[in-house]
Order: sequence, then structure tokens, then C-alpha cells
Amino acid sequence: MRVKGGIVTRRRHKKIINLVKGQYGSRGRLFRRSNEAMLKSLWYAYRDRRTRRRDLRRLWIIRINAAARQNGLSYSRLMHALKQAQIELDRKVLAHIAVHDPTGFSAIVEAARGRAA
Repeated sequence: MRVKGGIVTRRRHKKIINLVKGQYGSRGRLFRRSNEAMLKSLWYAYRDRRTRRRDLRRLWIIRINAAARQNGLSYSRLMHALKQAQIELDRKVLAHIAVHDPTGFSAIVEAARGRAA
């Protein structure tokens, strides 16, 4: 006697269809289209997590550069001075300080200038 796997298949299909609930047209209703949409969306999510990190780093560098130029330095010279002065602040923190505390950023720049020279 053969064993029919109807309930198992339905559960597997429902799991996939629930993952893509809200997709347009048959992508949210039919299993085969839902499976394609799910695979594609998971690949996009994986790829774009990396892209987001890239984009955020670019944004931080732009913000640091803008703040550094207001203090009379270019981005590259500031980063070099910070390394020379052994001030270990990452770009995320520097960008946050540059946006939310310009006087604090100016103090960091002066400290880097003083110890680097």
C-alpha cells in the first residue's frame, strides 16, 4: 500500500505561500510562482544586507568629510591625523558626532592635529 503525502505537501506549500503573502497577483497565491518569488526575495535580502553596509559607510564618509572641511581639513588628512594620534573612533561614531555634536567633533579634530604634529 502506498503512502500519500497530501498533508505534508500542503503544509510545505502553505509555509512558502505565507512567506510571500502580499505579493502581487499569482506570486502570492500559486505555489510555483510563490516559490520563485520567495527564492528571489531571499536572494535580494541577502545581497542588499551587504549593499546597505556599503551605502552606510559611504554616507558616514561623506558626513565626516563635510564636517572635517568645516574644520579646515580634508577627510583623508583627518583620518591620517586620527591614526597618528591613536584616536580609535570608527566612521560610524565619527559621523554621529559630526552631525549631532559639531563642537565635540571640532575638539576631536584639534586633538588629532595636536598629537599628530
